[in-house]
Amino acid sequence: MPNVVLLFPGQGSQAPGMGRVLAQRFPAAHEVFAAADEVIGAPLSRLCFHGPADELTRTLNAQPALLTHGAAVWAVVRDVVAPMVVAAAGHSLGEFTAYHAADALALPEAVRLVRKRGELMYDSGVRRPGAMAAILGDMTSSIEDVCAEASSEGIVVPANFNSPGQIVISGEPAGVERAMVLAKAAGAKRVIKLNVSGAFHSPLMTEAAAGLEEALGMAHLADPRFPVYANVNGQPVRDAALARRLLVDQLTAPVQWIREIEAIAAAHADALYVEMGPGAVLKGLVKKIAPALNVVTCGTAAEVDALLAMVTA
Repeated sequence: MPNVVLLFPGQGSQAPGMGRVLAQRFPAAHEVFAAADEVIGAPLSRLCFHGPADELTRTLNAQPALLTHGAAVWAVVRDVVAPMVVAAAGHSLGEFTAYHAADALALPEAVRLVRKRGELMYDSGVRRPGAMAAILGDMTSSIEDVCAEASSEGIVVPANFNSPGQIVISGEPAGVERAMVLAKAAGAKRVIKLNVSGAFHSPLMTEAAAGLEEALGMAHLADPRFPVYANVNGQPVRDAALARRLLVDQLTAPVQWIREIEAIAAAHADALYVEMGPGAVLKGLVKKIAPALNVVTCGTAAEVDALLAMVTA
């Protein structure tokens, strides 16, 4: 029986059609989508299954949609896979899905929290407009130096350390624009402005973090059943109080995905890593960070069949 590490994707992995066949095939998945609709008081499942894409991509919809899809896949495979799980991690909002899988957050609580998180982040972006950009390829200067120099035009910071050669920056629009120019001058292969509604994982999210702290303070969060590795420091979290604090810090701190995967790989080199949710974004990042790891995706009905066949062989 293999050890399993669960990985849950963040915003950007959503796509119309996500979870539709899964919910048709598996009653457990259908129940999760129905429960999320009830919590939100709106047909989130219809948005996942049919779009439109621009509505699904809105921060306040994408976040609960991704959590719900991850939770639906987990509900289907849980009885078989749960005894094998040794750790979990999630990218940005995916960390909430990881806590749900670890029995730290009940589904209604998790859906409510990420819906609120999405609203808070969107509102922060309206009140204090921001931008984000992906920097691809190696540079002669460090990203910290690039951001420090560009901050003379406006606050800009590293937001996501996704993989070697893929870093996302976040901040005030003028600062981000300047950093993009400096990154290109320092040898970056490509710089890409991202289509986002705010400067996520930056100091511009301070108000949103305060709102999330209040929401988390009222939520019931239990100790996770297995360690959930944190975006903020790449370390395993085993108790609810620390989880609560790091989930708040995460909004204004960079996602240390490289450090996180390296830490999990050091502890569980031989585990099967399973990306639970739509697409294969995390699989791609993990293979760049630690090429030797065995990573599979599990977001569709066919992938569920393949995973269950693999772990019960």
